[in-house]
Amino acid sequence: MIRHYSRISAYVAREFFLSFLVAFLFFFFIFFVNQILLLAEQILTRRVPPLDVARLIFYSLPSIVALSFPFGALVGALMAIGRFSSDNEVIAFQASGVPNRRLFAPLLVLGVVLSAGSFIMNDYFLPLGTINFGQLYRQLLFANPELELEPYSVKYYQQSTLITGGVEGRNISDLLILDRTEEGEQRVISAARASLTESGGDAGIVSLLLDDVFTHTTRPESAGDFAYSEAGGMEYNILLQEITFSLRSPGPREMASYDVWQIILGRRESLDARRAEQRRLVSSLRPGLAADYVSSIARVHAGDATLQRVTRDLDSASRRTRDEAQRPIVDRTLSNYELEFHKKFSIPFACLTFVLFAFPVGLLTKRAGRAVGFGVGLLVSTLYWSLLIGGQTVGVNNPSISPALAMWFPNGVILFLGIIAYGWRARR
Repeated sequence: MIRHYSRISAYVAREFFLSFLVAFLFFFFIFFVNQILLLAEQILTRRVPPLDVARLIFYSLPSIVALSFPFGALVGALMAIGRFSSDNEVIAFQASGVPNRRLFAPLLVLGVVLSAGSFIMNDYFLPLGTINFGQLYRQLLFANPELELEPYSVKYYQQSTLITGGVEGRNISDLLILDRTEEGEQRVISAARASLTESGGDAGIVSLLLDDVFTHTTRPESAGDFAYSEAGGMEYNILLQEITFSLRSPGPREMASYDVWQIILGRRESLDARRAEQRRLVSSLRPGLAADYVSSIARVHAGDATLQRVTRDLDSASRRTRDEAQRPIVDRTLSNYELEFHKKFSIPFACLTFVLFAFPVGLLTKRAGRAVGFGVGLLVSTLYWSLLIGGQTVGVNNPSISPALAMWFPNGVILFLGIIAYGWRARR
C-alpha cells in the first residue's frame, strides 16, 4: 500500500512557516530600527516631509528583507523542530512509521523557496530601491541643501572644503570655499549668498550659484605671490559622488549579480594585461642584464673598470630585475567586486544551509523547544554574521585569499556543525 504524506508535510510546513514568520518579523524589526537610526541624523532631523521620509525608508526595505530571510529561516526551523521534539511529536511520527526524511522534506522545499526569495530581493529589488533612493534624495537635496550643507558648519569633500553660514531653504549665506585648482594653485572663494541647483549639462554634477564673489589665489611655490578677483556671480560645480554617500555611483552591493559579473570580467582582463606587461618587461630586462654582465667582464679584463665597481653595478641591475619580477600586481577593486558577487549568493542560500543545520539540532531539544530554538538561533546568527564580516575583512586585506572561500566559509562552518549534530543524534 502506498502511503501519502501530504497531510504530514502540510502540518510540518505550516508549523515551520508560522515560526519563520515570527522570527522574520523579529529580525526585520531589528534591522529596520538600525536603518531608522542610520537615517535619523541624515534625514529625520532636517525638516524633510514625512511622506518623503516614508518613501526613503520604503526604498531601503529590500536590503532589510533580504537579510531577514536567512536568519528567520534559521530561527524558524529551530523553533518548529524544537517544538516537535519537546512535545514528543517526533517520537509519535516515528512510532507511526513516518521516517525523519519525510519530516525534513517540507523544510527542505521551503528552505529552497526562501533562498530564492532572498536572492531575488537582493539581486533585483535592492538595486531598484537604491536607484529610487538616490533619485529621491537628489530631489530633496536641491529642495533643502541643509541635508548636506548644515548651517554654520565645515564640510570636507575630496577636492574642496565648504564653510557655511546660515542655511534657509535653497539659500546659503556667507559661504567660504577652500580648494585647489588643476594647476596646483590654492584658492579661497567667498560669497555673500549661494543657492544649490542641478547642473543642466551633466546629471552627475550639482552647482552652487554664488553671488558677490571674492576669489584669492596663491601658488605654494611662490611665497607672497597671489592674485585676487571679484565677480557679481559665479557657478561652482561639485561632483555628486563627493557630496553624499547616498548619491554616489552604486557599488557592487547595490548592483545586480549579472552587472557585477560583467565588471569582474572586465577588470580581470585588465589585470591579466597588466601582468602580461610585467612579464614582457622582465623578459626584456634579463637579456640586457646578461649583456651587461658580458660587457662588464670585458671592461675588467681591459682595465677600464674595477671588479668591485662592476659587481656593485651588476648587483644593482639584478636587484631591479628581481624586484620587478616579484612585484605583485593586484586589483583590490576587483577583489571587492568578487567578494560582493559571492556574497550575493552565499547570504540568500544560507536559508538552505540553516535548514540543514536546524533539523538535526532541533531534534536534540527535549524541553521548552521554541524558547531553546530561539536562543540557539540567535547564537548561531551571531556566529554566522561574525564569520561573514571576518571573511570579508580578510578577503579585502588579503587579495591572495579566494573570495569564494571567504564568503562561503561561514556557510561551510554552519553546515559542518549540522553534520556533527546529525552524527550525534544518530548515535543516540
